Amino acid sequence: MAQRPWLDDVEMRAWRSLLGAHRRLLHRLDAELQAAQGMSVADYGVLVELSEADDGRMRMSELADRMLLSPSGLTRRLDTLVRSGLVERVRCPTDRRGAFAVLTDAGRARLARAAPDHVDQVRRNFVDRLSRQQLVELADALEAVAGGGLEGSCGAEPRASTTSATA
Repeated sequence: MAQRPWLDDVEMRAWRSLLGAHRRLLHRLDAELQAAQGMSVADYGVLVELSEADDGRMRMSELADRMLLSPSGLTRRLDTLVRSGLVERVRCPTDRRGAFAVLTDAGRARLARAAPDHVDQVRRNFVDRLSRQQLVELADALEAVAGGGLEGSCGAEPRASTTSATA
């Protein structure tokens, strides 16, 4: 197999800018959400995913895939949410090995309290720093990188049946 050339200056700048912006933005958002709401961006993301699922429930395996976590990573992430009463684990009645993560009423209410702060933080730290055209171009570019597989509604108006804004 032929060796691929090293990244040129433009390619390296784009790559390092993406990595740096991602790290700094998530660090900032996490710190601000922790300070304002006592909640991590990762926990907020779980609540959002469940709020957007039918009946606020999702198979654990699907939730792990969406959160890009291993099954054990999701279990650890959910432990705190379950202890806090924000999420329940419910066995699948048709598959004894399967389980659902279910958003509780307390979890939905907690998400509703945190969402305005999170959306404000996303706006201040990301959206307001770019022009509308830059946002469109960035979304197009990132969707191309992800192969069209980027889902979610970061800061979008919640669906009629949910109260959410994604991480």
